[in-house]
Amino acid sequence: MSTLTLNGWMERDGHRLSIPGIERLVIDRPDELSQCGGEFFLSWDSCSARDLYGIMEGTGPKGTILCNGKATGTIAPTAPEMTLEDAIVTAVRLRSDEGVVALSGGVDSALVAALARRECVAVGLEGSHDLKRAKAAADSLGLDCTFVTIHEEEIASALPIVVRAIPEKNPVNAGIALTLYFVAHWAGEHGYQRIITGQGADELFGGYSRYLTTETLEEDLVRDFTGLEAQVRRDQAVAALHGAYFSMPYMDFRVVRAARAIPAAEKVQGGRRKIPLRTVAERHIPPDLAGYEKKAMQYGSGVWATLRKLARKNGYKTSMQDYIDHISRVEHGH
Repeated sequence: MSTLTLNGWMERDGHRLSIPGIERLVIDRPDELSQCGGEFFLSWDSCSARDLYGIMEGTGPKGTILCNGKATGTIAPTAPEMTLEDAIVTAVRLRSDEGVVALSGGVDSALVAALARRECVAVGLEGSHDLKRAKAAADSLGLDCTFVTIHEEEIASALPIVVRAIPEKNPVNAGIALTLYFVAHWAGEHGYQRIITGQGADELFGGYSRYLTTETLEEDLVRDFTGLEAQVRRDQAVAALHGAYFSMPYMDFRVVRAARAIPAAEKVQGGRRKIPLRTVAERHIPPDLAGYEKKAMQYGSGVWATLRKLARKNGYKTSMQDYIDHISRVEHGH
């Protein structure tokens, strides 16, 4: 067998696989490759395999084994049924042997940080909501956390780089990707390849405020989970600029399965969102953290307001999309 290359990590039945272990699997028991979980793009000889939800970028579709350009199998890991709490604990355990946790102070990242017990990083403009909440969460949980203050000039410099990198160029994607750019920049500078995040919790457990008023909650959750693929592609494109990748415990197949088994009506009711996740979180973090309703990343970090300010400064007072389009054209030499 020619050199086997692994981007990311793999596991089988809740146990991390070493490179020699993966090589033995590929050579001796290739049929069992389909049972592997993790976040990975694996290549060997003329074949490749990509994780179930396509968390790691790679050639070929997500959850597919390819040989000589043709699909020869699927990645479809299974595991014994487990509670949502056990699924989340397992998912974080499998990812927390290395890396840094991106902490924003909301329940999603606070629960991950409490379980992982790793160094954390939080980014935002001076005085921003997310920096304040992340500090409160880190202090409450007794975690080491670096607080990175970003400035308008840095955002202006990073914006063309981010717009060039992300597949879908619109203001919301740019705002989110800019925030993550600075998380990944810090991680890369400090030798971290893996950045553990709370991505996916809103879509799985009903975290968006619009879920409070929708009459089609079940359908909305399914649609939004499907839309995560594009979000993951955006986020990983930014992380790759710094030699890093985002690791997503809530996108673990065990967590997804447990979350999908919970009726939508039990996730959002009585003006509360993400009820099952908060119930689990209350057993691991203080109630004020478990119940806290935070702002979306691009707002809480202060990046969105700065992006609007930059658009106005550059003559785009009414349309941020026109500003993003202008930057994209400049980047492409038009």
